Amino acid sequence: MMVRALRGAITPDDNTREDIVRSTVKLLEELLDRNDVATDDVVFIIFTATEDLTAEFPAAAVRKIGLSHIPVICARELSVEESLPRTVRVMMLINTDKAREQLRHVYLKDARQLRTDLPE
Repeated sequence: MMVRALRGAITPDDNTREDIVRSTVKLLEELLDRNDVATDDVVFIIFTATEDLTAEFPAAAVRKIGLSHIPVICARELSVEESLPRTVRVMMLINTDKAREQLRHVYLKDARQLRTDLPE
């Protein structure tokens, strides 16, 4: 097995605790599902959020899907002019037998425009 990184992003509609958690749960579930990743294969998760998302830590979503035993950390996304607002990004390190090119990164909602080169 190799350690590989999965990437993804989503744009919550609102800066509310519920919407940040709900959106992040959706993103995590899609990453795990599209890549057939068991929760025991997740090594750790790094989240970033844009400065306009302040109502909740995206990492709060891991408890909702049974990943509370996994180390997570949140950080502030760089504030770059004209960057996409209300964005949660994730990098998930996993143990897998899949080759890098077999992994499916997940960009949902308005975050899709960040990686138009990737298949849906």
